[in-house]
Amino acid sequence: MTAEIKVPSFPESVADGRVAAWHKKPGETFERDEVVAEVETDKVMFEVPAPARGRLTNILADVGATVLSGAVMGEFEAVDTLDTADAPAAPASEPAKEPAMTPSARKRIEEEGLDPNAIVGTGKNGRILKEDVLETHAAPAEKAAQSAPAARPVPAPVVAAVVPAGPRQDRRVPMTRLRAKIAERLVQVQHTAAILTTFNEIDMAPVMDLRNRYRDSFEKRHGVRLGFMSFFVKAATEALKRYPEVNASIEGDDIVYHDYYDIGVAVASSRGLVVPVLRDADALAMADIEGRISDFAKRAGDGKLDMEEITGGTFTITNGGVFGSLLSTPIINPPQSAILGMHKIEQRAVVVDGEIVARPMMYLALSYDHRIIDGSSAVRFLVTIKELLEDPARMLLDV
Repeated sequence: MTAEIKVPSFPESVADGRVAAWHKKPGETFERDEVVAEVETDKVMFEVPAPARGRLTNILADVGATVLSGAVMGEFEAVDTLDTADAPAAPASEPAKEPAMTPSARKRIEEEGLDPNAIVGTGKNGRILKEDVLETHAAPAEKAAQSAPAARPVPAPVVAAVVPAGPRQDRRVPMTRLRAKIAERLVQVQHTAAILTTFNEIDMAPVMDLRNRYRDSFEKRHGVRLGFMSFFVKAATEALKRYPEVNASIEGDDIVYHDYYDIGVAVASSRGLVVPVLRDADALAMADIEGRISDFAKRAGDGKLDMEEITGGTFTITNGGVFGSLLSTPIINPPQSAILGMHKIEQRAVVVDGEIVARPMMYLALSYDHRIIDGSSAVRFLVTIKELLEDPARMLLDV
């Protein structure tokens, strides 16, 4: 009996998706709940599990095709109707079955010409991740480097300019749904919001001292590392309570003030930037914040974030400092009205009590929609964060 493979049901905020990969070819068999395809939306990657055990008979939506929620994308013959006696026997030299892998891992394997069966997958059910490919590909080079004898440096010879051996080529690759949506939203906000950015700097020594003092005991007690982001989430939440317009958004001719604090934390992934949300951040302990951010980052790299985890949010924090950014002007994540940008910590000469000393300083940037946030509110909001982080006891004492 012929059965259908359907596109997963999308939330109302997602109009359609694109078929990113088929893991089975017509004629190949699969088990119930085995991932047979993947559909990419502008938010997350959906895995398409087999509804029952069977053999794929027809692909109705090829890779790259746009599909709607619940649409039929393939057909298969259920196991009850399979006649295994009539099925042709596989030749003795039939190649090994290709293991499951993420789209980013598949792309890297094809680019490097690697054998996927030689790579040990560390993902769910042995799925190969991009990190597994990078580790496997790097291992032979590292091993060769370690075993190579030390060589005495010699003067570099003077050589003529190198002429490319082959033709210069361009590679045209379609944008992923996520990248296209990011581009659309960023252009949209530039045209619809009156964006300004205000800056300040923070002496990170108090937070760094507190973190160094309790880092080991914190990790031992809670099973998660103590980073800087939990301090910033706590400080931002307190500042949002004092300046509610920064936590608001515009809908038509109305300003919507949110009496809750859902903080989005920008996370980089192989597919692009995603912003998972810490719901009710004001009610979370620092260990909860660090644990959830760590989990978000891990699953973002494999496209495993749920739709509910990356939608909504009333305010966003992004940390360009992890990539070495010293200063930037972050772009608002609509329909939010503001975004806080963290940056690299650097030792700089500053004046403290009339003396020039070296201190670990970080620049902060707050981009905001001037239509509902006045400049004075934006500046005071950023000053509040500065005061809370330069004296963390303020957050405990609520002063």
